[in-house]
Amino acid sequence: MRVRSTPRARRHGLESLAMRFIETPGWGRPVKAGLCAFAIGATGFVALSPLTKIMASVPAPAFTSQSAASSSEPTEADTRVALGPGGRDIRLAGDLTEGVAARVAALLAANPNVERIHLTSDGGLVDEGQALGALVAERSLTTYVPDVCASACTLIFVRGRTRFLAAGGQLGFHAPYELGPGGQFEAVDPGAERAAYLAAGVTPDFVARTMSVAPEDIWIPDPAQLRAAGVVTEMVANDRFPDSTLDADPSLQGARVEILRNFPILSAADQAAVDEAAIWYRDGYLAGRTEAEAVEGLRQRASAAMRRQFRAADDTTIRALGLVVLTDLTAAETCDAVAAGDLITLDETLKRVRPGSAGLAALLARQAPEIRNREVRLGHRLVPSICTGLIKAVRRALTRTPHEAALALRSILLNDPPALFASAAHP
Repeated sequence: MRVRSTPRARRHGLESLAMRFIETPGWGRPVKAGLCAFAIGATGFVALSPLTKIMASVPAPAFTSQSAASSSEPTEADTRVALGPGGRDIRLAGDLTEGVAARVAALLAANPNVERIHLTSDGGLVDEGQALGALVAERSLTTYVPDVCASACTLIFVRGRTRFLAAGGQLGFHAPYELGPGGQFEAVDPGAERAAYLAAGVTPDFVARTMSVAPEDIWIPDPAQLRAAGVVTEMVANDRFPDSTLDADPSLQGARVEILRNFPILSAADQAAVDEAAIWYRDGYLAGRTEAEAVEGLRQRASAAMRRQFRAADDTTIRALGLVVLTDLTAAETCDAVAAGDLITLDETLKRVRPGSAGLAALLARQAPEIRNREVRLGHRLVPSICTGLIKAVRRALTRTPHEAALALRSILLNDPPALFASAAHP
């Protein structure tokens, strides 16, 4: 969304780009889901698929400016502007609404040690984006996008002294527009935006392409294009900077929501364990723990919680777990997960091997009797050498009486892995 502060709102961007900060599958390397657009109208929200292609065209009608909107229409979410851990960065999460630049300016004036600004925004007012870009350039700040920065947000990003994009992060571009009568898109002269990009050192051919993208569409260049055009200085892994996954909502409830979003299996776990993990996650975020450390720590805590949950389960459920594991013990990844007691990776692997499967959650919910009762036949499938011993142990356990089988499987499948690592804060 790009809006210029004029009597007729001028926009350049999508009205709402829903962003998930940490997403499965595979928290070993978090996937950024940004730029999941929503078309907003009087009837509500229509979800569209995440954009992952180099060029993606997503219809996303922008809703009118707040002053022109009726009371029945949704209003723009509050934008969070906050000082990061150690006073070395500023976090901006949300739309570039009126006054955001002034709020950032006030934080910069009060905190001279700020070196970097983290940007998570689908865009907003062009004037605010340009004002923020000027502040970034004046202070020689580094800009960093951990997930998604689209439209007017990119006017800020390109003014950074050094410009970092997280692996999996996305930048989105398209031409500006005005909303005419009835909320219709009307093309406008993109001269101001073109000049801003060129002044930041972006190559003319790249700028020309951004201005050619229709206002209702969006272009998401790949990292190579962004580097070649001078938009991005460096792509970085999630261990480079302090975690930004809770920038929009650093409350305990926000942390809990993110944990359950990425580990839905924990909905079946002891909620006290989820709350404990949320405290650890939120406190580490506030202290400056990196996203990589947060991901690893949460995976370990989630896996430990699921081991406790399965240990407390009845014998039938444990035997069902053994049957499920045995059925899919032909993948080295599955064997590694079992050997490490990593039930989270095991759950993710099972879902990938069997698309549509509820994974281990179905066992805890007692929703998979067909798995408990079926006979497992491995046939002549190729079995990695790392799996052979484990297969024999699980098979041997399943030949015993139900109670003895459960006792053996608890020992084989639910042993604790090495102690959790201690994460140091890196502001």
